[in-house]
Amino acid sequence: MADLEDAVAPAEKEAAREVVARVRPPVVRVNGADTRWFEDDLALVRELEPEAIMLPKATPDAVAALGDDGPPVIALVETAAGVRAAFELASAPRVEALLLGAVDLGAEVGLEPRADGLELLYARSKVVLDSAAAGIRPPFDVVHLDVRDDEGLEAECRLARSLGLRGKACIHPAQLAIVHRVFAPSETEIAWARKVVDAYSRETAEGRGVFALDGAMVDRPVVERARRVLAESGKERAQ
Repeated sequence: MADLEDAVAPAEKEAAREVVARVRPPVVRVNGADTRWFEDDLALVRELEPEAIMLPKATPDAVAALGDDGPPVIALVETAAGVRAAFELASAPRVEALLLGAVDLGAEVGLEPRADGLELLYARSKVVLDSAAAGIRPPFDVVHLDVRDDEGLEAECRLARSLGLRGKACIHPAQLAIVHRVFAPSETEIAWARKVVDAYSRETAEGRGVFALDGAMVDRPVVERARRVLAESGKERAQ
């Protein structure tokens, strides 16, 4: 992703657009809809036709300012107003995913980082629930700012995944391996999911909708969870 917003000093915005025009990245993070650079960024996006746009400090009005046509939008939820309007953002036709931004949100609200991540529990849970209610993919988690802290990155990924997020923004290629490993289902999870789905096919063929498998009750919600695991692993099988 090429960042035209926070990564670029105000005096360098035009030069940055020229670089992006040459590089043609798959994703472009434009400046906010309330800035003087927004319209020029949109003109560049229309020319490049990237795979997606990232919209910072997203609000429903900011998404509407993008217009009806163009590439899919990743809406960066990083303000109090954005968190409150997360469902409306996720329901906008062009929005494909939400991404939670902790730094700007923390600065506005006065959050203080904690080792257990509790300061972001509400925001993380809200974007997950609002994405599900709007029928879009699960959201992406916040960036981990310390590129040398592999242990902290892994712990943060595991927390985010447990809360329903399915991906994480990265600020350095060194973070990719950990993020991919944690968010991808493990072989143990995949084996469990296959076993559940296969058992469900057998049991329903015999007229049972609820049954016990290895001592645990299995009903349709458990089967849906298993199918989600297989889908996320890329090893889904038709049943």
